[in-house]
Amino acid sequence: MSKSSSTSLTLVFFLVGLFSQENGAAALNLLKKGRVPAIIAFGDSIVDPGNNNYLTTIVRSNFPPYGRDFIGGKPTGRFSNGKIPTDLLAEAFGIKDLLPAYLDPNLTIRDLHTGVSFASAGSGYDPLTAKLVSVLSLSDQLHLFKDYLRKIKHVMGEETMGRILAKGIFIVCAGGDDIVNTYFPTLFRIIDHDIHSYTDLMVKSASSFYQFPDSEKVQYRTSSEPCQLLFANKIQQKRQELHKLGVRRIGVFGVSTMGCLPSQRTTRGGIQRKCSASENQASQIFNSKLSSEIDVLNENLVDLKLVYFDSYHSLLHLVSNPSQYGNSPSQ
Repeated sequence: MSKSSSTSLTLVFFLVGLFSQENGAAALNLLKKGRVPAIIAFGDSIVDPGNNNYLTTIVRSNFPPYGRDFIGGKPTGRFSNGKIPTDLLAEAFGIKDLLPAYLDPNLTIRDLHTGVSFASAGSGYDPLTAKLVSVLSLSDQLHLFKDYLRKIKHVMGEETMGRILAKGIFIVCAGGDDIVNTYFPTLFRIIDHDIHSYTDLMVKSASSFYQFPDSEKVQYRTSSEPCQLLFANKIQQKRQELHKLGVRRIGVFGVSTMGCLPSQRTTRGGIQRKCSASENQASQIFNSKLSSEIDVLNENLVDLKLVYFDSYHSLLHLVSNPSQYGNSPSQ
């Protein structure tokens, strides 16, 4: 099995939890039956296929060496040498080969019908994170998602929109930029928060987003236009908004080993470029709180299924055992 196929299958079995208590065999049957009409993604660079190409920001990847292993060897705005996780998921579920960026002006209604990504590299659960680099906050992404729903309803009808909401898979992947780009390198948060209170802030923001709180109309900065994240205070108000939207299946990626990123190993890993312990510890603290919060939401939100994916230990195993993944040990 290729590394790409293996990765796809791992993600698919993680998401089978979104279909209640199915086993692995049932997961494969679900793929064959085409039970997933669309994939919708929110978050940061891990799932951004190029939205930042259309924003006034320095956080871009539409230049080499990005995309060198992609179709045609061309950079697309994905922060990867090839496909990103949401592309692999869309392919594994037989929906389409690539999950496109919502801000791509060349999108067709068919592209919208089968799902898009609203993710923006450099964004995070902390609303300050997106502001610092002028990218789409999660609040902005939610606003665009509502615009997307209006388009689907207008062109394809309310029934199609309802099926996407109820049967589609919604991916949320964020938090890493909060740790490595906002908390540790700037004074904006660290001066008032230790890592425990800051990760509390992150989890509160994450919880509010999963519940899709109703927010005031926000603007997002494009090549021609910052953004503010507003949260509802009462869980019942959030539940009403969620049920009104109809979202039922959300897959949440935990933060990976942020201290093992090349940038962190270079700037904080010492002369041997080891993984930075402080960033990794922060990642683990956040992930533990996030996983617990998801358990609470699953108990309290009717008809909503949230599934947590442990990105931290998955990537740590890859970093610690590179030969098992076809790579040679390197610093």
